Amino acid sequence: MRNKLIMAKKIMRIILISLGFICVGLGFAGIFLPVLPTTPFLLLSAALFAKSSPRFYKWLLQNKWFGSYIHNFRNGKGIPVKSKVIAITFLWFTIFVSICFFITNSYVRIALIAIAMTVSIYLISIKAKVNQID
Repeated sequence: MRNKLIMAKKIMRIILISLGFICVGLGFAGIFLPVLPTTPFLLLSAALFAKSSPRFYKWLLQNKWFGSYIHNFRNGKGIPVKSKVIAITFLWFTIFVSICFFITNSYVRIALIAIAMTVSIYLISIKAKVNQID
């Protein structure tokens, strides 16, 4: 019975670590793809690592690319204005190209515009990070 419990804990740890790295990958992709949110995936990966691996949790928080997203969110610092402008610009460029060249269904076009508007409103509503010095 004890061996089964130890094995179940090991399996769960492997699953949580794997999911954590999947979320890190999605968060990384979200840096470049405006449709994917970066911060929520990184926060989820931090939670998964906190439950499964103190070493990976520490790595994530101290990572030069990902750590700042988590620290800024936790401290209520917001998003730099430059990042907002880049994200919204890239979002609308991507939607425009998709609608003009790849999407022929009118309902899908309307859905993409609605998504872009919702994401834009959300990004604008997030507190702007004024001080770039941490």
